[in-house]
Amino acid sequence: MFHRSDRLLLRPIWPEDWQGVFAGIADEGVVRNLASAPWPYSEEDARQFTQSSGDPFYPRFLITRARDAAVIGCIGIDAMESGEVELGYWIARPFWGQGFATEAGRAVLDIARMLGHLRLNASHFLDNPASGKVLSKLGFKATGRTVQRHSCGRGAKAPVAEFTLDLEQQAELSDVKKAA
Repeated sequence: MFHRSDRLLLRPIWPEDWQGVFAGIADEGVVRNLASAPWPYSEEDARQFTQSSGDPFYPRFLITRARDAAVIGCIGIDAMESGEVELGYWIARPFWGQGFATEAGRAVLDIARMLGHLRLNASHFLDNPASGKVLSKLGFKATGRTVQRHSCGRGAKAPVAEFTLDLEQQAELSDVKKAA
């Protein structure tokens, strides 16, 4: 599955993408904000990540810049142990603060709706408030819950703020705004 937004192309992650993934994520400042990526992040980790097959109902995408195919990061939705669905993403440091996470997030929300997902969850480590701002821009609402979540990159648990988004309700609000 592919998705084109104004500046980005979201596309499947292929094995030959391992070097671009490695170049973007092999940064402690990126990895420490993820739950499942290890630190230090190795070339072998990137190879394994790009070779893993995904579930089409829970797609993952390489975020690339449309004009030159530069790897900006990754984004996707995953099934949680609870049976709920979670949005996750990372953006390489040279691309922070340019709105790419929000743009890619909007695209993935459209895809999640198309796939029939009704609700998404997300979280961010408390020491990464920029991610909370992205989630708010996407329409996620803070649940008011802060829980401890393990981060492989940190090698320990750290507090995260939890967010949720009702995709059905968001679509209805969007339709009302368009009609007005």
